[in-house]
Amino acid sequence: MKAMILAAGRGKRMAPLTDHCPKPLLPVAGKPLIVHHIERLRDAGITDLVINAAYLAELLVERLGDGSQYGVNIAWSREQQALETAGGIRQALPLLGEEPFLLVNGDVWTDFPFNTLIERPLGDDLARLVMVPNPPHNPSGDFHLNDSGRLRLDGEPRRVYSGVALMSPALVADVPLGEAAKLLPPLQDAIRHDKVGAIDYQGKWVDVGTPERLAALDEQLSNAAS
Repeated sequence: MKAMILAAGRGKRMAPLTDHCPKPLLPVAGKPLIVHHIERLRDAGITDLVINAAYLAELLVERLGDGSQYGVNIAWSREQQALETAGGIRQALPLLGEEPFLLVNGDVWTDFPFNTLIERPLGDDLARLVMVPNPPHNPSGDFHLNDSGRLRLDGEPRRVYSGVALMSPALVADVPLGEAAKLLPPLQDAIRHDKVGAIDYQGKWVDVGTPERLAALDEQLSNAAS
């Protein structure tokens, strides 16, 4: 199985830290944020990775290369301008192939065990999302997760999409190639047709979206390692 790490965004909320450094390369506990993902994917047995890049792409490529220093194989999907999540995935489909793949947002950190997401096939579903408790910056959540492990647009309790998912290429197959497109519309459509399952994860997860959250995560992981 392959995995895609989303790393093309500029990360405006992280300014000025991202003025000259792409957000995935910001250091957390002594190594770039994206390297935490790469190492954990590798440890889960997933070594064929696709990473998209747009903002300061040359710095990402220079730092990570072909992935051999981490024991993985990295294929790069370069974007002239950031294509948003669905647009970026759509452009990368030739590199990802026709089988379901693991998707990881480059601007989150989690200790979620990736192998538990891929241990059973998607079947007829278009995606299986890892959902987490609503954080303070998104108290209303994203979707309702029912008792059967299915996502619904309405209802309680609500959970937040963690940025980690098992995804079928078919979810974004109709997104126009080369156009910026968000993931929410095709995801909502798939949920309406009962094509999206979910895992409710109560472990550690951080949306590293601000300098304050980055600093807090760095302190937490550095203290845990000492």
